[in-house]
Amino acid sequence: MEVLDWLLDSDPSIRWQVLRDLADAPPGEVSAERARVASEGWGARLLALQGADGQWDGGTYYPAQYDDSAPGQPWTATTYSLLLLREFGLDPDSNEARRAVGLVRENSRWEEGDQPFFEGEVEPCVNGMAVTLGAYFGQNVDGVVSRLLGDQLADGGWNCEAENGSTRSSFGTTINVLEGLLEHERATGGSPASAAARKRAEEYLLERGLLRRKSTGELINEEWLHFSYPTRWFYDVLRGLEYFRAVGGPPDERTAEAVGVLRSRRQADGTWLLENTHPGRIHFSMEDGDGRPSRWNTLRALRVVRWYGD
Repeated sequence: MEVLDWLLDSDPSIRWQVLRDLADAPPGEVSAERARVASEGWGARLLALQGADGQWDGGTYYPAQYDDSAPGQPWTATTYSLLLLREFGLDPDSNEARRAVGLVRENSRWEEGDQPFFEGEVEPCVNGMAVTLGAYFGQNVDGVVSRLLGDQLADGGWNCEAENGSTRSSFGTTINVLEGLLEHERATGGSPASAAARKRAEEYLLERGLLRRKSTGELINEEWLHFSYPTRWFYDVLRGLEYFRAVGGPPDERTAEAVGVLRSRRQADGTWLLENTHPGRIHFSMEDGDGRPSRWNTLRALRVVRWYGD
């Protein structure tokens, strides 16, 4: 209970999810807390940063102006701002969400080819985000889904480098597309083709235990064992597990090692730390920094552990 109390002593965007996913609070209490996201705390603060042109920081994927020699990449443009609002749980039917998304629909265009936001662009990683956002906020992204189905590689996943000749999928691109397809299926029912593509991509991750090379069994990336938030476009073990938790149903036995990694990162006080923060310009901080207890990671980890069970 001490950890739950600590989680509840936070922003509405965390509190409502704790009430729903960990505390089994009544639906009315959850809904009331969720409604506060639009008017209080981080959600209200981020909504207020949207420009009159519908953009955040003047751009769609990148800000209108930024120093490309700075470490990392800027996370302040429209795409990553909307992703945060979704993760905060901004009610897509709220007046605030409808206004914000309407402005994006009318004004935001991708830098790659000047396409309207909810028509996507060419990179499957970015298009996965576009589908996630469009489906969540009630926009038609069927055309982007169709493109993604055509972009799926032979091994079952996706890779942003496919247009440059890559024939092997990447975990980072694949998890972004998977999250989009799942959101789209929930919003629209999907199609047999999209459901089959999603299952193939899930197998791509599961065959590798969410962290290992299929060919050698070697760990693919040490950084995947350290959990960041926000995840941006990056993959890590917690993000992979969060996806399968969101799918629901009994856990696949091939996630066992990944869950073991997750449990091993739990601190003696019952929390998980913020780790491996991806550098770049941000709107504002939500946590105390790497190496410190993270409410976001603790929430995400606890609901995975709860789903997985003993």
